[in-house]
Amino acid sequence: MNSSQDVVTSYRDAPTRTVSAGGVDFAYRELGPKTGVPVVFLTHLAAVLDDWDPRVVDGIAARHRVIAFDNRGVGASTGTTPKSIQAMAADAVTFIRALGLTEVDLLGFSMGGMIAQVIVRTEPELVRKLIIAGTGPAGGEGIKDVTRISNLDTVRALLTLQDPKQFLFFTRTPNWKRAGREFLARLKERKHDRDKSIALRAYVAQLKAIHRWGLEKPADLSLVRRPVLVANGDHDRMVPTSNTHDLARRLPDSEVVIYPDAGHGGIFQFHAEFVDKALAFLAR
Repeated sequence: MNSSQDVVTSYRDAPTRTVSAGGVDFAYRELGPKTGVPVVFLTHLAAVLDDWDPRVVDGIAARHRVIAFDNRGVGASTGTTPKSIQAMAADAVTFIRALGLTEVDLLGFSMGGMIAQVIVRTEPELVRKLIIAGTGPAGGEGIKDVTRISNLDTVRALLTLQDPKQFLFFTRTPNWKRAGREFLARLKERKHDRDKSIALRAYVAQLKAIHRWGLEKPADLSLVRRPVLVANGDHDRMVPTSNTHDLARRLPDSEVVIYPDAGHGGIFQFHAEFVDKALAFLAR
């Protein structure tokens, strides 16, 4: 923490604030420089503020203002969780505008990448650049199966006394099992002012939203006139990696990066490489 300018440099130390808009009190944290286009983080299924890898957040925040928030009805944000990606995107826009922002970069992971796709199509003037990881287009291959895979791996985790993310985000090779454990340890680095866990009702609503997204007709992504960095691991079980290649093909101005022997959480497995790539992309 740089007290002279009150600039927060570590996600671990970023205070949790709230902003009220659209009948919702949105919980959020921000850090990094006060100037420039902010990077708004859009999070994954079941995630609250404490589920962002601090190495990724701090890495981006070294050069950019970073803002992470809880979706409506999730964690410390009030309201009822929507059952569609489109409604979640509308909430995200409401939150962004409530902060007085007129232009942002979006970093969306998994469900957050779906939300980002809707925002850039419905509010193109709001978005400068997008980074979407571990995600897929509407109607993408295997997305309708996320509920089944999530439930299966949650049961596996309960039976082995592990976190479901160990199975959902990481491949089962020894190196990446270890990387999974290191990632989960990083999520616990913040000791004070931690967020509330997601409620079961909110989690079920999010699963329904993702399932609907998987059954939708594909959108015309050729209309997206913004630069997009598309990232994933090469063995994503949750949102098959074929979706990443599909997105890259259909987006007119896209760059793709696929991490080897990596799962859904490839950007967390390869956090240093991902941060370097993201910073270079944002600076372009």
